[in-house]
Amino acid sequence: MKRLLLSTVFLFLGLTVFSQNFDAFQYRTIGPNRGGRVTTVTGTPMLPGTFYLGASGAGVWKTDDYGTTWNNVSDGFFKTPSIGAIEVAQNDPNIVYVGTGSDGIRSNIINGKGVYKSIDAGKTWTHIGLENAGQIGAVEIDPTNSNIVWVAAIGNAFKPNEERGIYKTMDGGNTWEKVLFVSNETGFADLELLPGNPNVVYAAAWKAQRTPWTIISGGENSEGGIYKSVNGGKDWVKLEDGLPKGLIGKIDLAVSPNDSSILYAVIEAPGKEGGVYKSVDQGKTFTQTSSNEGLVNRPFYYTNIELDPTNPDIVYSNANPLLKSVDGGKTWKRMSVPHGDNHDIWLNPNNPDLLIQCNDGGANVSHNGGKTWSTQFNQPTAEIYQVAVDDQYPYWVYGAQQDNTTIAIPSSAPTASGPQGTQIMMDVGGCETGPAIPKPGDPNVVYNNCKGRFSVFNKLTGTDREYSIGASNIYGHNPKDLKYRFQRVAPIHVSPHDPDVVYMGSQYLHKTRNNGQIWETISPDLTANEDDKQVISGSPITRDITGEEYYSTLYSIRESKIKEGLIWTGSNDGVISVTQDGGQTWSDVTPKKLPKGGRVESVEPSQYDPAKAYIAVDRHLLGDEKPYIYKTEDYGKTWTVLSTEANGIPSDHTTRVLREDPKTPGLLYLGTEYGMFISFDDGKSWKSFQQNLPITPITDIILHRGDLILSTMGRGFWILDDVSAIRDSKITALGEEPVVFKPEDTYRYRSPWGSGDFPNYPSTSVSIDYYLPQDYKNGVSIEILDSDRNTVATIVSDSTQLRSIKESVEDMGLSMIFEYVDTKLETKKGINRFAWDLRQKGAWNSNKSRSYKNGPMVLPGSYTVKLTVDGKSTEQTFDILMDPRLEREGVSQEMIQEQLALQNKVNDLLSEARKFQDSLEKKIKETKDKAEKEALENVLKSIKNDDGAYPQQMMVAQISYLSNILGGSDKKPGNEEVQRFKDLQQQFQAVKQKVNL
Repeated sequence: MKRLLLSTVFLFLGLTVFSQNFDAFQYRTIGPNRGGRVTTVTGTPMLPGTFYLGASGAGVWKTDDYGTTWNNVSDGFFKTPSIGAIEVAQNDPNIVYVGTGSDGIRSNIINGKGVYKSIDAGKTWTHIGLENAGQIGAVEIDPTNSNIVWVAAIGNAFKPNEERGIYKTMDGGNTWEKVLFVSNETGFADLELLPGNPNVVYAAAWKAQRTPWTIISGGENSEGGIYKSVNGGKDWVKLEDGLPKGLIGKIDLAVSPNDSSILYAVIEAPGKEGGVYKSVDQGKTFTQTSSNEGLVNRPFYYTNIELDPTNPDIVYSNANPLLKSVDGGKTWKRMSVPHGDNHDIWLNPNNPDLLIQCNDGGANVSHNGGKTWSTQFNQPTAEIYQVAVDDQYPYWVYGAQQDNTTIAIPSSAPTASGPQGTQIMMDVGGCETGPAIPKPGDPNVVYNNCKGRFSVFNKLTGTDREYSIGASNIYGHNPKDLKYRFQRVAPIHVSPHDPDVVYMGSQYLHKTRNNGQIWETISPDLTANEDDKQVISGSPITRDITGEEYYSTLYSIRESKIKEGLIWTGSNDGVISVTQDGGQTWSDVTPKKLPKGGRVESVEPSQYDPAKAYIAVDRHLLGDEKPYIYKTEDYGKTWTVLSTEANGIPSDHTTRVLREDPKTPGLLYLGTEYGMFISFDDGKSWKSFQQNLPITPITDIILHRGDLILSTMGRGFWILDDVSAIRDSKITALGEEPVVFKPEDTYRYRSPWGSGDFPNYPSTSVSIDYYLPQDYKNGVSIEILDSDRNTVATIVSDSTQLRSIKESVEDMGLSMIFEYVDTKLETKKGINRFAWDLRQKGAWNSNKSRSYKNGPMVLPGSYTVKLTVDGKSTEQTFDILMDPRLEREGVSQEMIQEQLALQNKVNDLLSEARKFQDSLEKKIKETKDKAEKEALENVLKSIKNDDGAYPQQMMVAQISYLSNILGGSDKKPGNEEVQRFKDLQQQFQAVKQKVNL
């Protein structure tokens, strides 16, 4: 009966909550403001300061000021953040075409979703087809007609598909024709149009596919090579004279705009056959100019060649490193760029010294031919593998950035002063792969992984002590020969029962109690470990073994928070295992209906029932993009599928991470390849929880102190502050009555005033979430009451609600209710959020918009929020908590109370003095008698500053200065401040006696 009732409740929840809009719950980005992987760049000759970058997981960004600032232009339009090629029409910089799907096919590559077009320089975009073309290597626009566009489609990176090939549109993308096709395994990495005759086309065929255990780049000569058409793609011939005859891999092409007879190709081929080839007769014959290994190292990832538009002998090769030749590709010298792993370069044809180049650290512009570069610390496009948090106040967020460092950054402004837009970040040991996990109870200690190597970082000394399992460098090995197989992003997990107990996964589960000095293996091989998957990665030409392709390793580890020794693991070849006795015995509990071989991205033990757990499995590396989510309630004996075609998750949204809410059973958060989802009924149904979050893979999720914290593969870290309303059962039963949700208890941090600068660190506030059953033109107000039911502040939605209030002067203080209009107090139907700034009444100001605003912060304590709609009220209580750092510093609640009392007295005096000044100024204007007027003006001079620079600070300014001193920080008032208030009070009384107002 209980189970039946629960099912009925869950059904009701699904029907009610899914009608609600979650737009009130906005995410904010905290960075890092450091560039991530950019795979394509271009510029606009007609607008020399304008450039575009295309990132692997961050979409399209544009600069109009030579790379000083970058702004995203694809958010809200693109279905994928993965960009393969960008091209701007030569004769009209408003026309831009973008091919999605990066061409460097790493294992974490995001699928392309076709081609987009803008006719207003990136302000708006239209999807124009080729949805299933996969990764796009090149887009070329006919310089004589911007409606004629060519696309080179590499295809799906993880499976054969018929959509590979060369495409052409004659009508701006309304229709497409496939004009060249080799096979469902061979696509095209590049194409070039002949300058002066766009009917002559060169195309580079490439057989390419990834599996979880290897990279296929290249094939037989018939499966690759260079093709040419001289009649606009109607007929093609394969160019062969002087080119490799055997195996052939990825190729990139460059035609000289200065001399159209010259064609270069950088080619992946075995041994010395790999390198740069040059033709001086439009491809009839080729000569190899160089076999420099730096031109073709990791060709699946790099391989890009470009020419100086004014000199065909000046050639650039983007790989690792960036190389330059000035003698037609014979000899090469390394160029210095801000970051390694180079992908693309564009040079302005009117000024080749003005160029843009991109790499795994972002995009960088040079005005002097590459001698110096613009910064990469203005592009929040970091690819972050996972997220962790510490227990500082405010808490810091940790992760590892692809091809960069581990990082720790504050979740909100870490100090009470300083510029809001300043990015604070710290390298915390390990390396780009992570994870980086702060030790619970001691945020100065961080547990790390670097490509399978364990280390412990100490912030106090900056020392990273490595204690890797096996103490062996596993790079370049055949995995079957390794004692321990570690994935590049090998998981680390700290026991929720003992912060000194750390787990790490190879094919086994390992455990340490002393920072890695001693490791014990507490499991057998917990993977499928199929022999045919234990192979040297990289075929048939280029060996590539970085640990990314080590298959049959553990990928996720979690110990139950409610039952010590209950540990779940998931492998990257699809095996789920569990132990209930700390590793003495293990069970393979892989769901029988789960297709084999997928990457178990997350295992999530329930925090309410030890027998319950969730898994999220990713099979996109096997060509299967479908989401796979399962739940067990009997320790894995049986499983229930939580991802079906009808339950709310699109069929191409590969699942990456699932987390259970720690306060509300049945509330689940899901991160997918293209964004966030939420379930209120334990996974039976799902709803998008994307709001303002950009389309990008969600790599990890954590819930901490009421916040939802995310890491993404292309847009850094994001935080949704205060999910208390989401946790409230009332959110699933909203009807015809207004509702105010119980706010999360809020720490009373001193923080700088919020700004729109990056990163987004808002000022301290209480998030007040409320629901309105209909739109209201007026009649909505929020009242904040203290523990004695005294009104601290009243916020109304429009000025007609302001009450007529009498002011009375009693004992030098003003008695007045603090009531003001705030247009951010929404009156629209649905769920809304208002941020109350913890401020009580401030001093009066002649400027009505400032009057009584920016008062002192209220004391820590218990408060009530009262929502009134059309005369009907509803209430919720919440606490404002003292900043724990103050207590450690010795600042007590009593000190703050004493400070607030003095602040109120000073502000009352300031209000009275300002009102006196205002009345005095009015009386001076009205006074006709010259002597009386002069006497009044002398009094005014004693309280008001003169105009001009650096005036002497008079009485009203002095009172304001004292108010600022007292309000700048939490402290016990100093004797000087107490005495100064008494002096100013006496001075004001003396001045008042001189004038009868």
